[in-house]
Amino acid sequence: MKGHGDLAIANGIAHLLIKNDAYDKKFVESFCNFKAPDDDNPNLNGKSISFAEFKRLLEPYTPEHVEKLSGVSADQIRLLAELFGNPKLKITSLWCMGVNQHTRGTAMNTLIHGVHLLSGHFGTPGNAPTSLTGQPSACGTVREVGTLAHALPGGRLVAKAEHRAQAEEYWNLPAGRINATPGYHTVQMWESFCTPTDKGGDIGTIWVQVTNPGQTLPNLNKLFNPKGDDKAGLEDKFLIVSDVYPTATTRLADLILPSAMWVEKNGVVGNSERRTQQWFKMVEPPGDARDDCWQTIAVAHELFNRDFAGMKDRDGNFLFEVKGDDDKPIPIWQWEHYYDVNVDEHLFEEYRQFTRLKHKDLAPYAEYVKARGLRWPVVERDGKWRETHLRFAEGFDPYVEPGKQVQFYHSTTEDDRAQIWFHPWIAPAEAPDDEFPFMLCTGRVLEHWHSGSMTRRIPELSRAMPGGYLEMNAVDAAELDVVNGEKVKIESRRGSLVIPVWIDGRGQSPRGTVFIPFFDETLLVNDLTLDAVDPFSKQPDYKKSAVRIKKV
Repeated sequence: MKGHGDLAIANGIAHLLIKNDAYDKKFVESFCNFKAPDDDNPNLNGKSISFAEFKRLLEPYTPEHVEKLSGVSADQIRLLAELFGNPKLKITSLWCMGVNQHTRGTAMNTLIHGVHLLSGHFGTPGNAPTSLTGQPSACGTVREVGTLAHALPGGRLVAKAEHRAQAEEYWNLPAGRINATPGYHTVQMWESFCTPTDKGGDIGTIWVQVTNPGQTLPNLNKLFNPKGDDKAGLEDKFLIVSDVYPTATTRLADLILPSAMWVEKNGVVGNSERRTQQWFKMVEPPGDARDDCWQTIAVAHELFNRDFAGMKDRDGNFLFEVKGDDDKPIPIWQWEHYYDVNVDEHLFEEYRQFTRLKHKDLAPYAEYVKARGLRWPVVERDGKWRETHLRFAEGFDPYVEPGKQVQFYHSTTEDDRAQIWFHPWIAPAEAPDDEFPFMLCTGRVLEHWHSGSMTRRIPELSRAMPGGYLEMNAVDAAELDVVNGEKVKIESRRGSLVIPVWIDGRGQSPRGTVFIPFFDETLLVNDLTLDAVDPFSKQPDYKKSAVRIKKV
């Protein structure tokens, strides 16, 4: 498929659903509105449009035109529309990072949801658009609890005064303490860190936990590798890394803090099915390894000792103060006293207040100790805390009013309706050309989790998939006179890599497209990838980099 072909395909399906009168009129008329981008004021809410305008905007996306834009045959586009237009079928659409790591990822997510809403394949068992992303660190400890630069817990936004005031109240902070300006997104943050201070690089220290940016950032030669260059002028930049193993990130760290694994500490996670789960520490961490939560609290308390205002609540007490049964503070910043109390429970109960603001209610911590996870909203009914299987559906979701059938409460149009979006096809940030004729896609493999810092240390997995490779179509390989296992040099506008070839591997790469997984820290594919980002999600596009390849 051609770069950004997914946008064209979604519009092509929607076009045919309307043209063939195969969309779910009752569902759309009862529960949906229509939106399009507001070009004069780009924002996530867009502008409202009529059904007639939506139909008009889709008219160019005929099967033949979609074939030209996407590389997917017109007959296959018709087949997809036929399937979505069949109300007797159950359709669940599943996607991973190819949709999200995309300069039009936000648009594509809305288009997938739009096809499901338009066709009525939504909100009933077996009918759903479902992202398979959102492993615990991405969902529970980022999106839900608001650790993104622009966010606060409970779906609150830094830029909104009302939301800041709510957070300040829950956290017992002085009014106005929370900065109204969102911080840098990831790519901006590392770009600033890797820019000399005298040239505008205003971030001097980064503390990395539970991620491996030295391997997973895009365009590493711009956003990470300069930290290790003596001539880059970054002597005053300080990198702290909390990790369990040596990684591509720790190699450039100024300070490494040994961390506890998940089984070596208490924890709570949330995942993409809205399930929140709790566990207790199962084994002691070895040596000087410590919980990353404790590390954060210990540093915060040292700042408190140094009279740093940001670590004090409105009463002048330590921001993360935990009191015992005698109403006296427990010195949780001292490792020997950290487990005198369940810090997780204290933090969770403080956070739980936020979850009620947008009907994402969590149960008390003690309920998660008893249950094997609960899907929010979790509401107490008949003396029991009950999870929600299907959200927005009457009979399942306690916040849907009787008789509503489907109610999209917290709708951006404030009328309990979902939004069906139109987004036009737009060319990718980079496409193959005469100089760089191949398109490079990156991703994961079955055997290794992300950057492989844990899985590559498991002998069975390491033997099964010992190293990185470049997957290539057999016809392209023949034209380059390359055979299986031979090494090639692959170059982009940002870097180069020498790597062995796997012809017609698992992914069955189409002609003109090559694939390199990113798990191998000895073959850093992100030396090649571009750092263009989605304008709203700020996700980089790891899937579409123009490259050239030659036999070594």
